[in-house]
Amino acid sequence: MGTPGTSTTMRIGAVAERAGLSLRTLRHWDEVGLVTPSGRTDGGFRLYTDSDVDRILLVRRMKPLGFSLDEMADLLDVVHRLGAGETTDPDGADLRARLDEFTTTSRARRADLARKLDMADELITLLGAV
Repeated sequence: MGTPGTSTTMRIGAVAERAGLSLRTLRHWDEVGLVTPSGRTDGGFRLYTDSDVDRILLVRRMKPLGFSLDEMADLLDVVHRLGAGETTDPDGADLRARLDEFTTTSRARRADLARKLDMADELITLLGAV
């Protein structure tokens, strides 16, 4: 994640390049409230901090696993609150348990992707043998 003790701000283009995402994706995530930039210039340009970029990279890693925007927002909340030293939700749920659920789900979805990649490799091999 970001370097402790440093706080740089970047415009959306630099963030898009660093994260390997399109400007459109970053704007959409802002519009739906998933990852909102920490500031704006006087001219209205989005400004992202290292912490914002860390959140963007976390979301980018969730995308291939098929998490919904709501699930992504929930995980971002859990990670943020655990990072701030919280351990329970206002309703008494344990944040660490919620994180464990995301970990379990991520492992299952990764295994599914691995099976699909194996099938794709088999197909490529079969096609190469024709």
